[in-house]
Amino acid sequence: MKVRQAVVVEGKYDKIALKNVIDGVIITTDGFGIYRSEDKIKLIQMYAKSVGLIILTDSDTAGQQIRGRIKSLVGDAQIINVYCPVIFGKERRKEHASKEGKLGVEGMSVEILREAFEKAGLSGDTDIVREPVTKQDMIALGLNGSPNSSALREKAAVTLGLPAKLSSNALRDAVSTMMGRDSFIEYINKLKGAEK
Repeated sequence: MKVRQAVVVEGKYDKIALKNVIDGVIITTDGFGIYRSEDKIKLIQMYAKSVGLIILTDSDTAGQQIRGRIKSLVGDAQIINVYCPVIFGKERRKEHASKEGKLGVEGMSVEILREAFEKAGLSGDTDIVREPVTKQDMIALGLNGSPNSSALREKAAVTLGLPAKLSSNALRDAVSTMMGRDSFIEYINKLKGAEK
């Protein structure tokens, strides 16, 4: 799958796994090195301004922190978030599972990684453009600003194969590219109907 944006992943093993899925520039953050390396920061900012970024981090807490750091570094540049599903296990090269017990990008199969890119609206040479979910939609759906917003967001994220603890903005960004506004509104209404 050819992508024009630069793809940012956490480590070299993630990059190796991703080379089997995409044809394009892959940048590693070297884990939390993204907090220290000025050269890496400048490189990511340059790609963000010129061609945009695709961010693919592990589905654990550290991955979410790194994703947040990248977003803060590039401001309003075009970002597409690709999320790995939460799968428990350990990578082949490691003796023990990660702290949270979840597989990282390097532990995902080619098929799962390809599906993650497709869910994010990336399929080959063309990007799929969908109407974005707005902040007002999130409020109207009860996903933001309501007593049970956090629980509903978590349930929506998990049932969509996304990390459970996404912020309202992160969930909105993900579903905007995954399914678009109309499909998401319909999905949440069905999800809320199933709770009754």
